[in-house]
Amino acid sequence: MAIPPRVAVIDIGSNSIKVLIVARAPTGQYRVLKNRTLDARISAGISEEKPVLSEVGMTRALGAIRELVSEASEYAVGKTLLVATSAIRDASNGPAFCQRVKAATKQDIRILTGDEEANYIGRGLTCDPELADLQDFYVFDLGGGSLECLSFKKRKMTQAVSLQLGCVRLTEKFMKDPGAPLQQPELAALAGHVITELKASGFKFAPTAPAAVFMGGSMSTVRAVMGAREQQKMEDTPPVIDVETIGGVLEELAPLNLDQRKAIPGLPSARADVFPAAIVTMLAVANYAKIASFHHSLYNLRWGVADKLLDQLQ
Repeated sequence: MAIPPRVAVIDIGSNSIKVLIVARAPTGQYRVLKNRTLDARISAGISEEKPVLSEVGMTRALGAIRELVSEASEYAVGKTLLVATSAIRDASNGPAFCQRVKAATKQDIRILTGDEEANYIGRGLTCDPELADLQDFYVFDLGGGSLECLSFKKRKMTQAVSLQLGCVRLTEKFMKDPGAPLQQPELAALAGHVITELKASGFKFAPTAPAAVFMGGSMSTVRAVMGAREQQKMEDTPPVIDVETIGGVLEELAPLNLDQRKAIPGLPSARADVFPAAIVTMLAVANYAKIASFHHSLYNLRWGVADKLLDQLQ
C-alpha cells in the first residue's frame, strides 16, 4: 500500500516558530504527524518606525528553525516549506536573516505578503471539520506582529486586511513596563488604538455579527488557562469562548506583575509579557464588531500552506 504524501510547514512567526507535518490520504482525510511550537521571539523592536531584527532574536530564531528543520527531515516528507510573516516582512534586515537561514539549513524562506498570509489562513480554515457547516463568518488571526481580519460569505473570502496590531508590537508601543501590574490608562489607549485601526482599515463589519473564528497562540493560551483550572488539556476545553470569559481573564491578570503572571497554570512564561495586550486586542475587536463569542480554530496558516503543498504532490 502506497504511503500517503506528507509535507512539513515551518511558520516563522513574530512570537514563535512552529512546525506542522501532515499527511493526506486519498480519501482526503488528514493525519497530523507532528505539531510543535517553539517560543523564539524574533520580533523584539518590531514597533519601531524602521523595524530591525535584533542579533539576539535572530540567533534564537535560527536555533529554533534548525531544530525544526532537523525534526522534519526524520519524517520522509515530500516537501518542506519555510514561510515568514510580519516580523521578517517588515524588518529592514529580513532578507539578510533569510540568507543566514539558507546557509545554515539549505532551506529558502518564503516571505508572505499580507494578502498571501490571509489567503493561506482562509484555506487552512476550510480544513477544520468542526467548521464545515459555517457559511458566513469572520476570521481573526492574532500574532506577535499583525492581526489578520477576514470575512467569508458562503465560505468564499470576501474581505481581507492585515493590520499592525500584533501583541508584541502593541506591548512595546503601549506598555511602559510589561513587568508591572496592568495600568488602566495604557489598556484604554491600546484598546482605542485597535478600534481606530479597525475603523481606518476599510474592513466592513455587518450591523449584526455573523459567527466569528479566532486563531493564534493567544486564544490557545486563553483556553489553556481555563482548562488548567479544571485539570484539562487545552484541546479538551470547549472551542467556543464567550467574550465575558475573556474579559474575566484580563481582570485576573490586571493586578499581577510579570512573575505572578508566569505562575498562572496554563500561561506559558514566554508569553506572559505580551498576553495582556493580546487579551485587550481580542476584547476591542469583539466590542467594535459586536461579537459575543469566538470559535477558536487550530486550522491556521500552516494548514493552508500544507494543503496547497499536498495538492502539488498529488
